[in-house]
Amino acid sequence: MTEQDMPENNQNSRSRCAYAIAVIGAFLIVGLLVWAMRHLVQVPPLNAGRAAERAKALGEVRAADADALQNTAWIDRSKGLVRLRVDDSMQLVEREWKNPAAARSNLIARVEKANPAPAAPPPAKPSEFE
Repeated sequence: MTEQDMPENNQNSRSRCAYAIAVIGAFLIVGLLVWAMRHLVQVPPLNAGRAAERAKALGEVRAADADALQNTAWIDRSKGLVRLRVDDSMQLVEREWKNPAAARSNLIARVEKANPAPAAPPPAKPSEFE
């Protein structure tokens, strides 16, 4: 080896060492963050009281869903929207769709009544330069 190759080789080893230290440092930082998240942000265990509370909430949701499926109620009285039982709605659909053209026009009319079109914006004033 010549003297000219020595500084370049020494510089390569220094840069490799710097990269190795940077990579090891990055892994240590990530490991420290993972450790901190696991130990500082822990969800409390699910005890019997919490399990009973969740079971009660689930029962209430299921009861509300069953009530919505099996009972009629007003959704919006002003628009005439009613929630029907599943059996009643199926009978109504069967009866109405015996005449498809009339059922289609009735359906379109009900959708337009329930969702009125927004008012058209006022026309834009022409520019004084036009």
